[in-house]
Amino acid sequence: MGMPADRGRDWMAVRRDAESGIETIRAHFHGHAYDLHDHDELLVGVTEQGVQAFRCRRRLHTSTPGRVILIEPGEAHDGHSPGEDGFTYAMLYLPVPLLAASGQALGLPAGFPFGFRDTLADDPGLAAAIRSAFLALHQGEGRLARDLSVDRLAARLAGHLAPPPERPRLRPDRAAALARELLHARMAEDVGLEALAAAAGVDRFRLNRAFRAAFGLSPHAYLVRLRLRAARRRLAAGEAPAPVAAAVGFADQSHLGRWFRRAYGLTPAAYRDLCTNVPD
Repeated sequence: MGMPADRGRDWMAVRRDAESGIETIRAHFHGHAYDLHDHDELLVGVTEQGVQAFRCRRRLHTSTPGRVILIEPGEAHDGHSPGEDGFTYAMLYLPVPLLAASGQALGLPAGFPFGFRDTLADDPGLAAAIRSAFLALHQGEGRLARDLSVDRLAARLAGHLAPPPERPRLRPDRAAALARELLHARMAEDVGLEALAAAAGVDRFRLNRAFRAAFGLSPHAYLVRLRLRAARRRLAAGEAPAPVAAAVGFADQSHLGRWFRRAYGLTPAAYRDLCTNVPD
């Protein structure tokens, strides 16, 4: 079982199912919970208690008990509680390949883009399916119970997936796209804005404006998110925090730790331990 993370009145319990790769998180926060960050997985969850406020898709959302939260891969979001009592939520992080396999079994075309029509949904049936899958995975029930609960969840999610016509994507400015490609290719390097601008063929001021317009973040903020996702994957696979920090471009383990805790609510070492049961 995942162990609670001690943050005063706040707590977090995390578990990772080794067979499916699904992570389950149940947590309670007062005030600030997470900085803006994103994930490789689809996030599906339910607010259990209190008022849960978060930015996603460049707007503020407010979730109350029983409401379903749906966040697609790469969609930046944060979290905080506007009320004094804080909020409690349960969330599953679903790997895209796992849901893709389920989607094809449900009749969705291969290559269907796994985005959601809405970030918040009032769907009691889906909320119940999320709770059922969460309990089966988080409490380590037998394989059959886990598999069936995930299949029921996938079936309920199918009605909330957004086909391409409903989620048009604007093509980013060419300079911004070139800069993003360079950040992905040289993620672990200490790339400056001048180098990005030269690769994009524009001056640094125009590039910064174009990048923010295209992706909603500065190039630096985008790079931090990119490094955090890479670090999370490596830690989940059992790599130690210090070499992970070096491999993805953070200055050292402490640098990784500061950003990781702000984004995910626990230290890199704690996350690795929860995923692998291998202490740092």
